[in-house]
Amino acid sequence: MKPRMHMVIPDCQVRPGVDISYLTWIGNYAAEKRPDVIVNLGDFADMPSLNSYAVGKASAEGKRYREDIAVTKDAMSRLLAPIKAANRSSKRHGPRLVLTLGNHEERIDREAENNPKWSGFISSADLEYERAGWEVHPFLDVVTVDHVQYAHFFVSGSMGRPVSSAAALLRQRNSSAVMGHVQRVDISVHPVTQQIAMFAGICYLHDEAYLTSQGNSTKRGIWMLHEVHDGTFDPMFVSLGFLKRRYS
Repeated sequence: MKPRMHMVIPDCQVRPGVDISYLTWIGNYAAEKRPDVIVNLGDFADMPSLNSYAVGKASAEGKRYREDIAVTKDAMSRLLAPIKAANRSSKRHGPRLVLTLGNHEERIDREAENNPKWSGFISSADLEYERAGWEVHPFLDVVTVDHVQYAHFFVSGSMGRPVSSAAALLRQRNSSAVMGHVQRVDISVHPVTQQIAMFAGICYLHDEAYLTSQGNSTKRGIWMLHEVHDGTFDPMFVSLGFLKRRYS
């Protein structure tokens, strides 16, 4: 099989009031590079209106579900518009779009489950990811594409916490694997098989108060996985700073 190219988009955590202009930059880059697959690792939507950790705090004041949904749809449209335009102009079939739901999107279905008054009224389908063209996979499902495993995060132990490091992920999965959720970038390469495990970092411009200045200094951008074949690949990081200089 001819080696393929994957674009990987880590957590964007889109919410009202944050800068989402970078999603157009990513869309333009994808339109130019034409990856075979685009994998969105989830937490594309932040959904602050359903943040259970903020209940009773000042930070929860004024948050609205409808606004969270609206800004997420706008952000997704910005990301996909350049890709769809390029597909139309060239009359070529576009990339396979794979999205693994994150814990922030899961907030919607969890709220409907925990509060029956919302059952039938809200769900993660409100985000309309599938309508936008994504192949949507449930939170924590593992999706294998070209023998590379993807998930929002991979669970370690019975408590359901994310695996602690890329090296641990490589040992656990015995396969190339890529995950989001964890804000830092971490990469481990098997010295014999050349399989790679990755924590993909984050993909947004805003800072998160809970990360502090140290946590917010992490890499921000997307990954291009070149020469994807039989579970191996060559990773290339593409920063939001680079995309801004090229496309803004």
